[in-house]
Amino acid sequence: MSTLALLMVLGAAVAHALWNIAAKSSSGDTTVFVWMYYSAGAVLCLPVGLTLLIMRGDSYGWELLYAAAITALLHITYAMLLQTGYRKADLGVVYPVARGVGPVLTVVVAVALLGERPETLALVGGLVIIGGILIVTGRRLFQRASGLGTGMLYGSATGAAIAAYTLWDNYSVNDLAIEPILYFGLSGAVQSLVMLPWVIRKRAQIGPTWWSDRRQVGIIATLSPLAYVLVLYAMTTTSVAVVAPVRESSIVIGALLAWWLFREPDPVRRVAGAAVVVVGISLVAVS
Repeated sequence: MSTLALLMVLGAAVAHALWNIAAKSSSGDTTVFVWMYYSAGAVLCLPVGLTLLIMRGDSYGWELLYAAAITALLHITYAMLLQTGYRKADLGVVYPVARGVGPVLTVVVAVALLGERPETLALVGGLVIIGGILIVTGRRLFQRASGLGTGMLYGSATGAAIAAYTLWDNYSVNDLAIEPILYFGLSGAVQSLVMLPWVIRKRAQIGPTWWSDRRQVGIIATLSPLAYVLVLYAMTTTSVAVVAPVRESSIVIGALLAWWLFREPDPVRRVAGAAVVVVGISLVAVS
């Protein structure tokens, strides 16, 4: 994995963890909140993508529209599962499970079905990262606890959605050769339009959600596009079977922040898992 690609993915991991903390602290209506940050993100990204399109003279056919529409539906599914999970269970369960299941499924599909063959050391590093994620998650995953089953259910479903959109987006920016920031901006606009009918039904919640969560909307609308556009650019030069696990180093930051901000348990276990993740990232970096 090149140094530039690694820095992109690690930068994306930091941004991703921070916007998830913002999402966890929201208090307004879930549907309206998700729609707000999708819409704001599209407003920020789409003009940049269109400017690049004009400057470069790129030409796309229907693949631009259907690729953006498919990823929009997958991301809406992901966001709604994630946000609902955060409302019903601990971030320290939902987030680690989702970010662990996602790369596992991505690696399996990329290697077994898509024929990707990353270097052995990079693949081992990816597996070590996933192991670190399980350590960060802690023994709570193997104990009966209030809300634990709910957290694992939403975390696993969110992870499956992550794998689906990661593999599709890898196909879009590589096989279809779509400019990443244009792709993200257009998909965000589609997401906003698809969700609009549900938001209209909840229009009484728009004002209260905005006033309670406008700060979180601004943070997510900025950091979520930054995080994922960096990942998309990294996927144009590096196997998705390697990018997906390294991206999940965000779990270390997210879990530690969850302990610090929300007083969620097991700080020692989280730090130990973080050390394992760092070892995994090092293996990927030298491959």
